[in-house]
Order: sequence, then C-alpha cells, then structure tokens
Amino acid sequence: MDLCHLIRKENILRALPLVLLLATGCTTQPQAPVVSSFAADPRTLEIEARKDDVLRQLAQCESGGTGDSDRPIYGGRGAFVGRFQFMPRTVIGFVRDMDGRNLSVPEAIALAHDYEQAAALAKFAIFERDAISHWPLCNRKLGLRQQVEVIKSM
Repeated sequence: MDLCHLIRKENILRALPLVLLLATGCTTQPQAPVVSSFAADPRTLEIEARKDDVLRQLAQCESGGTGDSDRPIYGGRGAFVGRFQFMPRTVIGFVRDMDGRNLSVPEAIALAHDYEQAAALAKFAIFERDAISHWPLCNRKLGLRQQVEVIKSM
C-alpha cells in the first residue's frame, strides 16, 4: 500500500501514526491507543445511565432543576448550596474522602455550584459512601434507597 493510498479520506486515521512518525523523524512505531472496555460494556453503560438518572431526580427534587444555573442556588437561609443542596462542610469532607484534596469554604461553595463537579461528588456520596441520609426529604420522596439498591444489585 503506497503513502497516497493511505492518506485518502477513509484511511486518514490509519495513516496518521505513519505521517506523525515520518514528520517527527522517529524510528519506532508509536503504540496503539488502549481502548477502554469500560466504554464498550453495555451493562456498565446501563448502570451509569441509571446512576445519572438518580442524580437528575435528586437535583430536580432538591433545587427544582438540573445542570448549571445562571445564578447561585442557596437553600435553608444560605446553609445549603447548589443543585444538590450541599452544606459546604459536607463538600469539604466528601472531597477529602474522595481524592484527598482539602478545600476552603469558598472553594467548596464554588464546587457545589458547578453542576458537573457536584454531580460527581453526589454520585460518590450516594454510591460509594452510602450517604443517602444527607438528602432525607428527597430520599423518601423519590425512594432513593430502593433505586440505589437496584443499581448496586445490577
């Protein structure tokens, strides 16, 4: 197969390592990227989709919406923040437990207002630390305990 054939539109991804190899003057072939089996596993995808659905339900119940908000969200006279209505000290504790970082109160408030980060933290709290009790009203209203048990049994 000649170089011109490799560079055709349908073969560009196969040709890219060769082009990079020639352009950089390297003498060894780069390693092929590792494809994660996580992304291809339908069971794992179903579990993650169900977890994300639980998080959407929780955010909707706690703050009336999902996703980032145009303005900061406070509840309980300012004691609770963000879509998941975290207390800043709870955010600090879970982040320390999750990845060892020590946040200040302003950093914890900023994290709680960032939907993606707060959702990841809520997912950790619910599915890794079994901390559904941090959301007592929505836990009962949504039947979170039962939903989590079903997901964990999958």
